[in-house]
Amino acid sequence: MVIIIPRIIKKIHKFPVPVFITYFLDSNLRRWLQPPAKMILRSGIKNGMKVLELGCGSGSCTLDIARVIGEEGRLYAMDIQPLMIQKLMRKLEKEENKKINNIETCVASAYELPFEQDFFDAVFLVDVLQEIPDAARALKEIHRVLKREGVLAISEFVIDTDYPLRKTTRRQCERAGYRLVRSRGNFLSYTLQFAKSG
Repeated sequence: MVIIIPRIIKKIHKFPVPVFITYFLDSNLRRWLQPPAKMILRSGIKNGMKVLELGCGSGSCTLDIARVIGEEGRLYAMDIQPLMIQKLMRKLEKEENKKINNIETCVASAYELPFEQDFFDAVFLVDVLQEIPDAARALKEIHRVLKREGVLAISEFVIDTDYPLRKTTRRQCERAGYRLVRSRGNFLSYTLQFAKSG
């Protein structure tokens, strides 16, 4: 019952994750339940890539992605909420993260990505797509900025109030002009990797 009520509310009215939820998103429990390293591995993100992390929140996966893509790569961490980006910036200022210099942050809408066409090797979303009121419009915009051979990776986690079944995510993306390349994980946590169709 505790999880059903928030799910009903989110179905009626979509909104970004409240900032106070970051305490859970950044917790060791969340990292154990939905390990960033595993999602990144499943996503196809590799060293040297130019990656957009859409809906990065406070950066629960951001630093892990930055380490995987290395100094030759570039990560653009984007969120619609300025407070989330501020939290991420505070993480980057910590002594243990000072050597990470391949991240750019920005506040923007998924409907108007501030990037050129065919710009990214990969676009990475974790528990984000269902929070966007017009997911089809966002997927179209992602399609624009993704390179022809680029990867769209979407991860979902069952305890998220917006959790969609794997077939729902696949259907949404296929309607938006993507084809499924790889499906990994299980009912509790999965990652779907897509490429542009045609």
